[in-house]
Amino acid sequence: MKRIGIFAKRHHKDAVRLAEEVTAWLVQRKIEVFVDQPLADAMSGVSGYPGQAIPPLVDMVIVLGGDGTLLSVARLVGDLRTPILGVNLGSLGFLTEITRPELFPILEQVVKGDFMVSERMRLLAVIRRQGKDVARYRVLNDVVINKGALARIIDMETWVDDDYLTTFKADGLIVSTPTGSTGYNLAAGGPIIYPGNHCHVISPICPHTLTNRPLVVSDEATIRIAVKSQDQDVVFTADGQEGMPLQCGDIVELRKSNHCTLLIKSPSKDYFQVLRTKLRWGER
Repeated sequence: MKRIGIFAKRHHKDAVRLAEEVTAWLVQRKIEVFVDQPLADAMSGVSGYPGQAIPPLVDMVIVLGGDGTLLSVARLVGDLRTPILGVNLGSLGFLTEITRPELFPILEQVVKGDFMVSERMRLLAVIRRQGKDVARYRVLNDVVINKGALARIIDMETWVDDDYLTTFKADGLIVSTPTGSTGYNLAAGGPIIYPGNHCHVISPICPHTLTNRPLVVSDEATIRIAVKSQDQDVVFTADGQEGMPLQCGDIVELRKSNHCTLLIKSPSKDYFQVLRTKLRWGER
């Protein structure tokens, strides 16, 4: 590791202090550091770089914060195979599984190249309107189609490859990757999927028909969802951070992206330990 990028929330005081410590630690080891511009503005004596310019320049990215911060950085990394080291500054995260006390011992190993990564599949979401592609999103966690605050139940005609599944009548629909299965999908009653599994999860949100249940399909399948409700306030969101309003007749097409996100694994805990800790399994 010769060049490392650092991202964190500039308004999170602990994150800024830790970013300063990490920067000094890396510079002492003659590693070139590229700090995200908003973060650098909150630090002293550090030059910053535009966030989108950092991933192509570095061997690794360090994210100090929570899962939301990591999702935003994963979007900047895009199709590059730049590994991400996620450090959680609050409670343990599903994506940022390394805690602050573990950071420097693990970083010592990582900069020497002694680490393993978890390859996380992503979704490619294409919004099609009147036969034309109007937007594309690459998604690590999930996509959600849901109604506005005052809207009625929405109709979503859903196909898996060339096979008609059903027309969901619900408050919304979640299509999740295994990585995102512990997010909104879990809250909506969907299953937890091990990150290495090759599948998507389709989970209706408060379906009108109670027998509509979450469905797991192959990650080789293409999922098409057509909005059939007229005069409705319907919104598409990707990873809970970006999106657009949908119109009646719009089609959301989802398939596995050709590129994955690389997350550096903690050498001291596995995925099941993260689940036990985060979800408080075994506690009374």
